Amino acid sequence: PSPSLSSTTHAMNHRDINEAEWRNPDNWSCGISFSKKDTRTVVPKAIPAMGWTLNRGTPSGARWMIALLIGLPLLPIAIMALVSLTAGAR
Repeated sequence: PSPSLSSTTHAMNHRDINEAEWRNPDNWSCGISFSKKDTRTVVPKAIPAMGWTLNRGTPSGARWMIALLIGLPLLPIAIMALVSLTAGAR
């Protein structure tokens, strides 16, 4: 079945809202987006050629940011622990 006119219009409006939120300079801080109205978790950076960034305004974007802030510093500790465990097994 084809989508109804109202769902197609709703999707177009959501795309327009996301685009407007992305273009709004008030939603950018230190190269990271924060917009609760933009439904995307990952958005193009303010300069799209520079890649993508998280939208901290979405619940999943905030969770990813917290996971990265906690996980990245713990990564070297985990690697050192694994190395010392394997070195002790020799």
